[in-house]
Amino acid sequence: MDRLVLFKKNDLDILLHKRPNESKFGEHIQLLSNSTHIYESLTNLDVDYVIIGIPEDIGVFANYGKRGTARAWEVTLKVLLNIQSNAFTHPNKVLILGHLDFSKEMKKVDNYDATDNNDIVKARKLTEKIDRHVTDLIYQIVKSGKIPIVIGGGHNNAYGNLKGASLAFKKPINVVNFDAHSDFRSEEGRHSGNGFSYAYAEGFLRNYFIFGLHENYTSDHIFKTLDKFKALKYNTFEALIIRKDKKFKDELERASKHVSDKPFGIEVDCDAIKYIPSSAISPSGFSIKKARAFVSYFGKQRNATYLHICEAAPTAETETLVGKLITYLITDFMRANQSNYEKK
Repeated sequence: MDRLVLFKKNDLDILLHKRPNESKFGEHIQLLSNSTHIYESLTNLDVDYVIIGIPEDIGVFANYGKRGTARAWEVTLKVLLNIQSNAFTHPNKVLILGHLDFSKEMKKVDNYDATDNNDIVKARKLTEKIDRHVTDLIYQIVKSGKIPIVIGGGHNNAYGNLKGASLAFKKPINVVNFDAHSDFRSEEGRHSGNGFSYAYAEGFLRNYFIFGLHENYTSDHIFKTLDKFKALKYNTFEALIIRKDKKFKDELERASKHVSDKPFGIEVDCDAIKYIPSSAISPSGFSIKKARAFVSYFGKQRNATYLHICEAAPTAETETLVGKLITYLITDFMRANQSNYEKK
């Protein structure tokens, strides 16, 4: 765990803004004092959720995308720690573990040229390196019986989430992906556009459901690939929202039938949400309300194994907006998921 930087009391004190007669989320979370024996520490800790950050945009660059996703972690912490602690937010069930540090690799990519094929190849090699660290950390968290909540970073990290969880369960897992894109591109070297295709080819991903594909940005080749395999299912944003061929609630149920009978991951790509600053921002997409409903619905399912929120790329002007969005998604997930613990 040499890349893990723990979130410490000093970090918390800098970000936390206390107010008289109020109790803030950050006042009640758990922290780890050392990272020597992560698995043992997590196993013995009375929490349900482990929140981690992956502040990088190397996988995005390697997919010819717009960088900036590395900042989502810091802007999320600023908001999350300062929401209210009450019966609805469950901070005592949360460990904020820290983040994986890829700053050295990020500095290398600062000098890369996206038009130079050699630099793209180098960035894809660095993405593979990131995969190994993400896989190891997710494996430790899932094996310890906790649920990782992962704040990216690029969607390349879906691969490490899936592989780590799959190794912990010793079998392939399923995933539902709220996304404008399939991220099922060819295995041409690792990047943010092929995390799921690599995980599927290598046997870590079993059933895959893509929720809200954009018809204008999905190639004919991808559609044919998705239609060829029973394990791969999808709907499109246009069918749901524009033509209204399908109903949102019905499609939630169809996706759930495809993935939730076994351990499954919940992936949320912020480019699926209208006007959210991301590596592929769009004027047309799901509302924040629909995104929250999606996360809440799947959070309720007993086999929900992890939540990954990725591809948000906040600017100085939009950092509060992005921090609030991700915080809403995190707390919606935990609120819905807590009912599973209450039933036990």
